[in-house]
Amino acid sequence: MAKERFTMLLSEPGEIFFEDYSVQMRRPDALSEENKKWIDGRLKLCSKSLVFANKDINQPLIKIQFKETVSIEQYVFTKEVGDILSVECKQYVEMLEKNILAPYRFVHQYSVFHFCFNYTKIEDCLPQILQLHRAASLANAEQNAMIMAIVHSRQSGVSFDMSWLEDLYEQVVLETQANQVLPLVINPGRVLLTTARIYFQPYNNTDQHPVLKIQLKDIRSIIKRRFILRQVGLEIKWIRQVGGKSEYLFLSFQNQDKRDKLYEDLSKQSAISLDTVPQNQMLLRWRNGYLSNYDYILYINSLADRTFHDLTQYPVFPWVIRNYISTTLDLNDINVYRDLSKPIGALNPTRLERLKERYSEMSDPKFLYGSHYSAPGFVLFYLVRKYPQYMLCLQNGRFDHPDRMFNSIADVWKNVLVNMSDFKELIPEFYDTSNGGDFLINSYGIDFGHRHDGAKINDVQLPPWAESPSDFIKKLRDALESEYVSQNLHHWIDLIFGYKQRGVEAEKADNVFFHLCYEGAVDLDTVRDINDRHGLEVQIMEFGQIPKQVFTLPHPKRLTSTVNLTQAAALLSLPEITDEGNACVKERSFNFTELVAFQAHKSCVSSIVQKNTSSCNEIISVGQDGMLKLYNISERKATRSVKLSSLSLSSCISYYTPSQRNILVAGSWDNTLIFYDIEFGRVIDILQGHADAVSCLAWNSARQVIVSGSWDCTAKIWRGYTSGTKIKPTECFIVQLDHDSKVTCIDISRDDAMLVSGTEDGELCLWNMDTYDLQYTIKGHTCRINAVTFDKQCSSVISCAEDGVLNVTDVRTSTQIYSVSLENEPLTVTWMGPLLLIGDNDGNVHIWDYRKTVFVKQIHCHDESLSALAVAADNNLIITGGKDKKVIVWKCHN
Repeated sequence: MAKERFTMLLSEPGEIFFEDYSVQMRRPDALSEENKKWIDGRLKLCSKSLVFANKDINQPLIKIQFKETVSIEQYVFTKEVGDILSVECKQYVEMLEKNILAPYRFVHQYSVFHFCFNYTKIEDCLPQILQLHRAASLANAEQNAMIMAIVHSRQSGVSFDMSWLEDLYEQVVLETQANQVLPLVINPGRVLLTTARIYFQPYNNTDQHPVLKIQLKDIRSIIKRRFILRQVGLEIKWIRQVGGKSEYLFLSFQNQDKRDKLYEDLSKQSAISLDTVPQNQMLLRWRNGYLSNYDYILYINSLADRTFHDLTQYPVFPWVIRNYISTTLDLNDINVYRDLSKPIGALNPTRLERLKERYSEMSDPKFLYGSHYSAPGFVLFYLVRKYPQYMLCLQNGRFDHPDRMFNSIADVWKNVLVNMSDFKELIPEFYDTSNGGDFLINSYGIDFGHRHDGAKINDVQLPPWAESPSDFIKKLRDALESEYVSQNLHHWIDLIFGYKQRGVEAEKADNVFFHLCYEGAVDLDTVRDINDRHGLEVQIMEFGQIPKQVFTLPHPKRLTSTVNLTQAAALLSLPEITDEGNACVKERSFNFTELVAFQAHKSCVSSIVQKNTSSCNEIISVGQDGMLKLYNISERKATRSVKLSSLSLSSCISYYTPSQRNILVAGSWDNTLIFYDIEFGRVIDILQGHADAVSCLAWNSARQVIVSGSWDCTAKIWRGYTSGTKIKPTECFIVQLDHDSKVTCIDISRDDAMLVSGTEDGELCLWNMDTYDLQYTIKGHTCRINAVTFDKQCSSVISCAEDGVLNVTDVRTSTQIYSVSLENEPLTVTWMGPLLLIGDNDGNVHIWDYRKTVFVKQIHCHDESLSALAVAADNNLIITGGKDKKVIVWKCHN
């Protein structure tokens, strides 16, 4: 225990601490002469009580609640002793006797306490004590209103003490009032922001440091938070210079404007360098297996305003295991897992039917569940052994009845399945292997009492398959990171943080809670009646709060459960992406070496392909000059130059016919597809395919089809050229895919199942390659899409546009899961193993690690726009083409 035994946790939740006085105390009505002697100690003046802390730490602290006080008056004892404060009460409370955490002892008897002040005149403190005593005679709402009026009156007359500035040359940016929020504790004070530091000076001296000083350069994150469902909270994270430990300051303000003003002024300070990673980057890392399920759930909780520093919005985690009675636990058996697609209340069909019957009989606003899955009482239910002082504070000095305590994992699970009012989920501690399950152990040796069967409450009873608390936590964490949970966690996210959280989808998912726990259900600032407002605040704080909605569309599914936890932990602090989403270059050992450059065309290079041979020695390009060029890399020269069209060539593909003829198809602005036999060096056919310029081409070897996109707002599917006969459009045409604007780019998934097309107005269209039906159309961008590609797992479409934005869209849900803005307009993309190469209009190649969502390199390749990209089969060669008319071959080193 700390030397200063008094903390605000010994008072009521949210009670305000005002003053601390050095006093002597005696009990004039005590039976023994010993108890009538004067005792040295300190008197704490709080908003609803007086607390005497005896200098002897073995003696209990004495709390006298104002509501139990009969009289408070000034009393002249003797000339020697001087004026004293006389307090007569109906009952008092003894706490921490012998410095042991235990339920408080309530002494129900009329008692008199005399306090003699050592350094303070009684007339200076008595008026405020009497004012608080009068407030205690009022109803709760009026009492709280009067206390806050006293607080504001004191605040308005106080300014920050400038003598606490570390540097006299610091320039003050802003001074404002705020409350420091701690679990169950509110501490009013003043915030001072300077150009070098932010200070918090509480109005009282409960803390060992009279002023909290945070250097701006140590701040790592600044997050706007809700507090009591109002946007008035601000959480600041910083790193202590000594020890490197993360610390937090959670503040609440009178209104949103004051909170936002401090946030804006803080963000403008040049000394601050924030470690911020955008939401969609974390989502993509998690989806690709570079972020654990545990870290991702913590991250989403933070986005949803859940924080460890506010018990009313504590992070929520799911139950994932449902077997707590077997002697062994097989994590490969899906039957041991809870159904993550349903809320806790819907897991038991029988109970759900009873709840629905009650629901149908209710008048609006209806609710299915009469209690929440996360509330301060539930959090402390789990943590009572680790933080008993919090439970004593919350429950007025008492622990819960022994039979209702957290005694057995199996019993709690059974209760949340069958009890009509128990739907609680878990907290992060159940999956945090770093704490070793210490919250399951009665490490303080507290006497929690005995259960109905006479069993003494001690450590939590674990399931038979757990050897120890640490083993229990490890197995739960392994379950959380398992393949089953990885493949189904998105369902639970939809319920708690996503589109099934509220509205029609919540009703369909049997996920409806009491209306006051939803953000926006009530605007407390418009409630004028203090009794009504107090009732609403109590309801919001005690019942539980639905997290802020983070996702409004179905959450993407995870692709893999494989995760390197060391890498994942490191990634959490990487600053590759700024808060605005702009890409930053992070160098690593990765380079291009120029092998050969060809001054290839008389105009911009449009497209590059590798010649279909066993060797990667030959490449082909087409350009806006209408020319086809063939190059030999080892000989460092162009070996063929052919005029294919009088207009620009936009794209090209190459494939083999069944008779092993190597065919190149070029798309032309004259509306045609030009078929060129590479081996024989001649044009073998021209297909009048479109009513406007052909803009893009794709080849699918499995289906032996060509896809052409055009400015005529269509994409067409053609059978590949297979013989020497004249191509007839009516014979090789398969289907036409209509669009609302010009088609600018296309790609086919590796599994040959899907086709994606991008358009001039920014739409992405996904087509089924079996039926050629349109699966969905989304507005992926606000302008022309320059390039699209599927990822290797065929789970996402990556698109880039003239607005400089690179987007990743989930194929299953059509949800955008990642977006980043590049400095220059991206024009073309291609894959090199797990890396995506992006060519831009400034001649650069950006190398992006798709799995880690990290930009690893930017290499300048051309003097003008980089318009064409290709990768040799063995991934060692990269070929680029540009508006500078060059084709360059690069050797890759990484």
